Amino acid sequence: MGAGSVRARYLVYFQYLGTDFNGVAAVRGAQHAIGVQNYLEEAAERLNSVVPVKFTISSRTDAGVHALSNAAHLDVQRRSGRPPFSPEVLTQALNTHLRHPAIRVLQAFRVPSHFHARHAATSRTYLYRLATGCHRPDQLPVFERNRCWALRADCLDVAAMREAAQHLLGTHDFRAFQSAGSPATSPVRTLRRASVSPDPASSPFVLPEESRVLPGWGAEGREGCLTCQSSLPRGWIPAVGEKTPLGEKHQASDGCGSGAWSLRASPSYTDRCGE
Repeated sequence: MGAGSVRARYLVYFQYLGTDFNGVAAVRGAQHAIGVQNYLEEAAERLNSVVPVKFTISSRTDAGVHALSNAAHLDVQRRSGRPPFSPEVLTQALNTHLRHPAIRVLQAFRVPSHFHARHAATSRTYLYRLATGCHRPDQLPVFERNRCWALRADCLDVAAMREAAQHLLGTHDFRAFQSAGSPATSPVRTLRRASVSPDPASSPFVLPEESRVLPGWGAEGREGCLTCQSSLPRGWIPAVGEKTPLGEKHQASDGCGSGAWSLRASPSYTDRCGE
């Protein structure tokens, strides 16, 4: 560290529409795919930090998955004699230099140098949205495309789905839902809440006569989920609602294409330790 320079650590919250990205994690090397992190770090280059800025993401999302609010920590070291950026200035600067319109930095906080966005997270919340009665692609409102999973079934057994969801509560070994090569050190996770409920029917972007986005379900799990643990609710819970044997799930349900239908809510932190 240069004499007189100060390295400041920040916790930032950001959101994105994941349709155009290969997930949130940066994609390194000469590849056509790109992650949200690539754009965030590109914007951070304009901060003129003495040390290149790297984002440490709270948890990963897969290709096409959206985030209402994800989180990351980063270090910015300004040149000697210059004070650290205020959280407000940092937020504005990152948004000014972001080159992709589907990404937005929500807010930033100063945190201690030992704070870690992934290790300090106590829970994460995921929301999955389903649309029923979709037999052709043109039946799904344009504003819902890539934001829900469209099913051919005209209705779902919501009571059965709610009952099935309760079997996920508690601490379980989700090894069977873990992807090969997953960076997770343990397949054991604790699910605190699982619910199935109708989406609000008051969206201004869906005509009343087309308002058929039905059960969406959210789950909050301690320490996050495995790389592809989302396949658990994505396959099992809707299959229960359709009364479909699990082995026939894919053939029975894919009506208009799944798109990216999971939305990741903000990770929770009990204390940012001197924000």
